[in-house]
Amino acid sequence: MRKLYLILPILAGFMFGSSGIFVRTLTQNGIDQTTLLFLRFSIAIIPIALAILLTDKKLFRITLSDIPLFILCAICIMGLNLCYNYSMNTIPLSLAAVLLSTAPIFVLIFAFIFFKEKITLKKITCIILAITGCFLMTGVLEKNLVSFSISGIMSGIGAALFWAIYLIASKKSLDSGKHTFTILFYSVILISVSLIPFTNINQIVIFIDINPLLTTIFLILHSTLSFALPYILSTLSLNYMESGISSILLSGAEPSAALIFGFLIYSEIPTALMFCGFALTLTAIITLGKKEKNESNST
Repeated sequence: MRKLYLILPILAGFMFGSSGIFVRTLTQNGIDQTTLLFLRFSIAIIPIALAILLTDKKLFRITLSDIPLFILCAICIMGLNLCYNYSMNTIPLSLAAVLLSTAPIFVLIFAFIFFKEKITLKKITCIILAITGCFLMTGVLEKNLVSFSISGIMSGIGAALFWAIYLIASKKSLDSGKHTFTILFYSVILISVSLIPFTNINQIVIFIDINPLLTTIFLILHSTLSFALPYILSTLSLNYMESGISSILLSGAEPSAALIFGFLIYSEIPTALMFCGFALTLTAIITLGKKEKNESNST
């Protein structure tokens, strides 16, 4: 059963890859970026709270010493979303995705410094394969891209850095005895409260009025599938594997999912290079998975 933990970051990556579907729909219906983030985070409080109630009510308990780490996780989650959204609005979406996929590099460096996790040749090889695959899947090489926004590029790198810091901070919190649900619950509450002054309630009301039942279901799915569940799964995976391995699996799965969803929902036909990129990324995930299985069999 322990081998099933390999699926956690891969599932998280696929769920993150579905976020474009929700973001496109909400943006097309007049929801600005700050309001969109408020909807994503505030609604996520409900499924996370339910998960705690069904698991153990004691997970609601925290101490004053936990607050700094929760604040750090909240800042990282917020920073990741703000930086990634900004990069998507100022540079090609494909390039933003490539920059975000560099997160495993930062994770390996931080994990080596703070947790003494080994930087092996296999990990480095898998990172190179995954990032190369992500780069090819975006179609950057097949487009005539003349100039890029420096701030957009820096924001894309910033998103990867925030994601890496979140994984490291979460692992430290888990190592100190805190549960995944506790970390997310209080981090999301902090984010939601901080976003209230910048949220346009009128936009939300107008969107819900389109069809109260369907739009409410859509908002719940948006928050659950593109945020709550993938964050829960990716953080849970840190209980069973190194943070560097988890980040590589997730970073490889996310653009693969985006490619698949783009084909199935928006009829975006992948080119030969994109398909090669998918194959490279899949190879990196399988290679890393075999390594984990061998290690778990030997223990």
